[in-house]
Amino acid sequence: MPPKNEKTQKIRNLNDIFRRTGAGGRVYMTPSIQALPIEKQIDLFSRIRTFDTFTVENDPYGEHDFASLPIGDEKAYFKIDYYNKDMSAGSEDPSDTKQTTRVMTVMLSHEY
Repeated sequence: MPPKNEKTQKIRNLNDIFRRTGAGGRVYMTPSIQALPIEKQIDLFSRIRTFDTFTVENDPYGEHDFASLPIGDEKAYFKIDYYNKDMSAGSEDPSDTKQTTRVMTVMLSHEY
């Protein structure tokens, strides 16, 4: 699915870099993800880093900021949100790295 405009393309690229490397933000796991065996956590984060099956259904804005992946009998979600640099409010412009900190939360579907 092609991005809607240049700003969306920039957000999408920044999200892909962040998701693959962790650069430019913070990654949080919910208690249910933390409680998984370490092997499952490693596998899940490996699949998040390489995820590229974005569709209109799971990525309606073309920003690559959310998806679900199967994990056992459940689904895991990752969601990227955009905060200002001091993390006190949302970012006014997620395409501007000087004013945005990305936060990816990884959770099980029952926690969403």
